[in-house]
Amino acid sequence: MSADQHLVDRLDEVWQSIAELGDGLSEAEWKTETECPGWSLQDNVSHLIGIESTLLDIPLPEHSPPDGPHLKNDIGRMNEIAVDVRRDRNGAEVLDEFREITRRRIDILRGLDDDGFAAESWTPAGPGTVRDLLPFRVFDSWVHEQDMRRAVGRPGDVETPAGDLAMGRVVNMLPFVVGKKVKPGDGTTVAFDVTGPGGRPVAVGVEGGRGKALADIPSDPKVRLTLDTDTLVRLTTGRGDPDEILAAGAVRFEGDEALGRRVVAELNCLF
Repeated sequence: MSADQHLVDRLDEVWQSIAELGDGLSEAEWKTETECPGWSLQDNVSHLIGIESTLLDIPLPEHSPPDGPHLKNDIGRMNEIAVDVRRDRNGAEVLDEFREITRRRIDILRGLDDDGFAAESWTPAGPGTVRDLLPFRVFDSWVHEQDMRRAVGRPGDVETPAGDLAMGRVVNMLPFVVGKKVKPGDGTTVAFDVTGPGGRPVAVGVEGGRGKALADIPSDPKVRLTLDTDTLVRLTTGRGDPDEILAAGAVRFEGDEALGRRVVAELNCLF
C-alpha cells in the first residue's frame, strides 16, 4: 500500500472513531460546550461536515450566522455557516450526515492514483496538493475529536495510528515554539516529559537562534516541563487558558521555571 493510502487509512480511522463516539452520546451531550470556542460537540462534527463537503464541491448553504466573540476573522465566519445551519438539528441527524459525507470522501480518496494525489488542492498552509492536504485533515479531525471527548469525559483515540500521527505533528512544532517564539539564547535546552497515553520524552536545543529536536534527552536541561498528552494538545491548539492550566498544576517545572512559563505561554501554534 502506498504512503498516500496509509494516510487515507488514518483519515478513515479517525472519522470512524468520531462516529463511534457519537453513537454513544445523548442529545444533552451532543449540545455540551467544548473548549473549541463557541462550539458544542455537535458543532465540531458540523464543522468537519462543512470542510469535507467543500472538498466534494458541495456549495455552502445560503446562510448568515449570528456574530459571536469566537468569530474573529473571515475564515471563522465562513466556517460558522456549516455549523450554525445545523444547530436546530439533533445530534443523531448530524452524525448520519457526517457518516455519509466522510464515506463519500474516503471512497474518492481510495480511488486516486499517484496523479490524483499530486493534483492541486487547497490546504490550510496555502496552495498544495491532495497529498499535502491529507495530514492536515487527519490532524484537524483528530483535534476536534479530542475536543469532543474531553468535554464529555470519554478519552480515546490517542494510542492509535491516527493519534500517533497527530501527536507527531504536535511534537514536531516544539522546536519552532522554543526557537522562534520564546527565543532563548543559544545553548539553551528545554526538555518535555510528556506522560500518559501517547506520551514521549522530547528535547529541544537552541543553536544559531533556531530550535532543533535533540536525539538524546539531556540529564540537566535549562528547564524540564512535565505534562500529560492532553495538556500538551490543549496548549498547542489554543484550548483552555494557559494561566488556568498552570494554576491547576497541570504543568510541573524543574530548573528555570520562568523560562518554562514562557514556553507554556507560547505553545499555542497549531490553530
